[in-house]
Amino acid sequence: MRQAGRALPEYRALKEKYTFLELVQTPELAAEVTLQPIRRFGFDAAILFSDILVIAEGLGQKYQFRDQGGIEMEFLLKGADDIERLEVGAVCERLEYVARALKLIKGELRGRTALIGFAGSPWTLANFMIQGGGVKEYTKAKALFYTDPGLFRRLMEKLTSAVSDFLRLQIDAGAEAVQIFDSLGGVLSDGSFGPASAMWIKRIVESVNGRVPVIVFSKGAHGNWKDLVQTGANVLGADWTVRLAELALRLPATVGLQGNLDPFVLSTSPEVVGSETSRILREMNGRPGHIFNLGHGVTPNAKLENIERLVATVREFK
Repeated sequence: MRQAGRALPEYRALKEKYTFLELVQTPELAAEVTLQPIRRFGFDAAILFSDILVIAEGLGQKYQFRDQGGIEMEFLLKGADDIERLEVGAVCERLEYVARALKLIKGELRGRTALIGFAGSPWTLANFMIQGGGVKEYTKAKALFYTDPGLFRRLMEKLTSAVSDFLRLQIDAGAEAVQIFDSLGGVLSDGSFGPASAMWIKRIVESVNGRVPVIVFSKGAHGNWKDLVQTGANVLGADWTVRLAELALRLPATVGLQGNLDPFVLSTSPEVVGSETSRILREMNGRPGHIFNLGHGVTPNAKLENIERLVATVREFK
């Protein structure tokens, strides 16, 4: 479960000593945070502790987190000159610390637990890099898509190359699957999702060339399942606002489905967690390729006893 460490006291203890970026950028610390939920809950897979904006950093656009919350980019992409400043060729060298973290994690897991790497989608990254974080509505990447298709394409080509290189770096370092997070896919219309997001994800999936399974999660993009299937992803993630069993009937049986318990449920009670988890498992029973997960990341107010109940319910289900 992505961001599972956020609910752990051992993670909060580290946060008292280090900033978020120090945790991300220090291989030993990133490895420790990745392993903490594995030690406590014994999940079937560990997902690298990192951030989607490391790609921006790798391209030369540094970022930080404000004291009052929200992401602050060192500079915003305001035009062609800023986009040309992005250095695709420097990404792997600048993000070598991610590869080092993965190798440390791989050594600790010793083949007992799968290791998943990840990156943000080009569309989602573009929104943050153009507009920053903490905004009420993301509109500027959309405006670029509609009003200057040539410049939009130039940005997306750079981001697609950077994400592709970064995922291959992670695979070389030991990732056994990779996930692409299109967290802002849902802000696009059904007519624009394909050319603005899905076609670029497809290029990334093709660049992985079948070396490991690829999971694609596009939050809120429920009118665009055909486009998502056409990316070639092995598994599609679904957020908690869709009925997973109904979605399964619409997708090819060859495409796996990941999800989709509402993360909020982890803040309620073990009884509610057990009930909701069992409901999804019953509805998906017999559908090959279902990976039980949340419909998004673990929230900081998730209760440990609820995560424990979720794990126990999944493992005991028959």
